[in-house]
Amino acid sequence: MTSQARILVVDDEEDILELLRYHLEREGYRVCTLVSGDTAVETARADMPDLILLDLMLPGLNGFDITKRLKRDPETAHIPILMITARGEESDIVTGLELGAEDYITKPFSPKVLVARVRTVLRRANGPKEPADGPVRIGNLEIDPARFEMRVDGLPVDLTATEFHLLNFLVRHPGWVFTRSQIIDGIKGSDYPVTDRSVDVQIVGLRRKLGAAGKCIETVRGIGYRFRE
Repeated sequence: MTSQARILVVDDEEDILELLRYHLEREGYRVCTLVSGDTAVETARADMPDLILLDLMLPGLNGFDITKRLKRDPETAHIPILMITARGEESDIVTGLELGAEDYITKPFSPKVLVARVRTVLRRANGPKEPADGPVRIGNLEIDPARFEMRVDGLPVDLTATEFHLLNFLVRHPGWVFTRSQIIDGIKGSDYPVTDRSVDVQIVGLRRKLGAAGKCIETVRGIGYRFRE
């Protein structure tokens, strides 16, 4: 059960650690806390938690280095990481996401929002994996890669190939925040010669063609985009 998930929390602020421990344990999660990043990688490898809540600015080994090491190790790459960042550190959020973190939450945060984010990340990690080429339906939006068809309220929408692949990528990861470079990598591969600006142009075109449904594609200021159900 998700409520029995093991969560490793790494933060150098004792009051934050206690706040997180209290609210997470109240939800039934098993919590382990660390005040330094120096032992985080070893602890993760030994305990294999279901989720890591990771502060980015840590003494010793920082959150970026920890994320990089865990995501490069085949044994720990699957562990989802929820970053904890200071408000306004947009460049840090982008870096963390591109290193492989699944989501982020900014300080100060609402405990209710934090618990909701934890549930969402764990649900994504533990939920059934849908075939990448299978049809998917969310709300009034349907997309079928095999037929290269996209419909809103049952009516076909004419998209360019790039618009179609971009929308398909976002729709299959509802709620996930992606930087522009992650979107490029996800739809074309890391070698695709496209600029961040071209992603913005494609998003504008998608929103226009989707009409009212276009509001599901949400801009996350300074970071990128996500698809909201």
